[in-house]
This record gives sequence, structure tokens and C-alpha cells, in this order.
Amino acid sequence: MIFEALGSAVLGLVLAWAALHRLSHRLPARALVLATGVAGALFGDFVTHSALGTGSVLPSLIGAAIVSAASVSLLLRPTGRLRRSATA
Repeated sequence: MIFEALGSAVLGLVLAWAALHRLSHRLPARALVLATGVAGALFGDFVTHSALGTGSVLPSLIGAAIVSAASVSLLLRPTGRLRRSATA
């Protein structure tokens, strides 16, 4: 169980680092992004492990990756100015 949580935390850290590397101009501070990636991965691992039970390491890691990526994606800022129509 501890190795599963450690693996999930490392997976979240790697995903957050990759997002920072590719989209650093659209993300807030580095520490916030890395912490969000790790926290999202640990939460995703907890949820999938609770739903599926013991003995399912690979699905738990997949759930951790999905929740981590979703958490980091919530931090993205828009690229440019938002345009509004004249009628609105």
C-alpha cells in the first residue's frame, strides 16, 4: 500500500512537471502546480483503491493519473484575451 501511494505521488509529480515544461506560460507558480499534481494523484489513488479494493495496483495508478491531470488542468489560464460579442 505504501509503495502504491509513493508511486502515485511520483506519477503526479511527473505529470505536473511535464505540464510545467510544456505550458509554463499558462500556469501559476511552480510550487502550486507540483503540489496540485501530487495531491490530485494521491486523491485519485485513494478513490480508485477504495472503489476497487486491494490487489488492483494498475487501475489505481491509472485513476491517480487521471485525477492528477484533471487537477492540474484546472490551473490553466486562457491564452489570450476573451472576446465578447457586441450584442451581449
